[in-house]
Amino acid sequence: MTGGQHAAMPTTQDTAAAADTPTMSVRTVWISDLHLGTPGCQARPLLDFLRDVECETLYLVGDIIDGWQLRRSWYWPQAHNDVVQKLLRKARKGTRVIFVPGNHDEFARKYIAHNFGGIDVVEEAIHVMADGRRFWITHGDLYDGVVQYARWLAVAGDMAYEFTLKANRWFNRIRAKCGLPYWSLSRYLKHKVKRAVSFINEFENAVAREARKRGADGVVCGHIHHAEIREIDGILYCNDGDWVESLTALVEHHDGRLEIIDRGHEAALPGMRPAARPAVPVNLPSPEPVALPVPAAVRDSVS
Repeated sequence: MTGGQHAAMPTTQDTAAAADTPTMSVRTVWISDLHLGTPGCQARPLLDFLRDVECETLYLVGDIIDGWQLRRSWYWPQAHNDVVQKLLRKARKGTRVIFVPGNHDEFARKYIAHNFGGIDVVEEAIHVMADGRRFWITHGDLYDGVVQYARWLAVAGDMAYEFTLKANRWFNRIRAKCGLPYWSLSRYLKHKVKRAVSFINEFENAVAREARKRGADGVVCGHIHHAEIREIDGILYCNDGDWVESLTALVEHHDGRLEIIDRGHEAALPGMRPAARPAVPVNLPSPEPVALPVPAAVRDSVS
């Protein structure tokens, strides 16, 4: 450099801004089953995804915070706090963030029709796609007979699932040392055990039937940690998967096309691509924002 000129060094703010520069622009994003508050939550890949994507509307489709696990033992590392802060930041910057509670964060159902830090809490929602189709948004636990009628069995199953995930983490550490890719034991069991496959099919059919009763063209849900886009008797059933094993999200492109983004395998499953029609606004309750420190509120709710 000459003439006393000095190159400008990047500041911390510049570095943070560069890290948060979106690389994907879509109309809508659906994510669910983050299970913040558990060791199985893949918070770092989730945070990377949230930084990469820019959207008009972000749906949090239940089991965002795992109240069941937090009641048993408190687990809240900084990465989980970073995810919450990123969601709040998106809301502040103009993204409409809509939270539909699930069974693991059922404590939030006490706050239906409230707004926390710019995030609307609703029992369910109707989303109108860019092409005019109406999609019913629900977590899906209300159509799971085990959760509704045998809660003790659901809790026992959740504990068994946590044990499977813990064993799987140790197993994959050994695989990594051998140069082998990640392999999910629980996903394997879900696809191979006939009873599990039957449960998934029954769940999907039940949710699709309910969507039809409501006059919707499709449904978006979570709950069973199984990402899927398929037509069931004329209803487009969509499940956005989870951020424990699958690392998947459902997105709506600006033309109304649906796609499952798979960060677990860096692949995508194409959805239907209908002809574009003008979008119709969705009317959801928008009370005055109430800024609350989310982790503290969660701690109070689950204690």
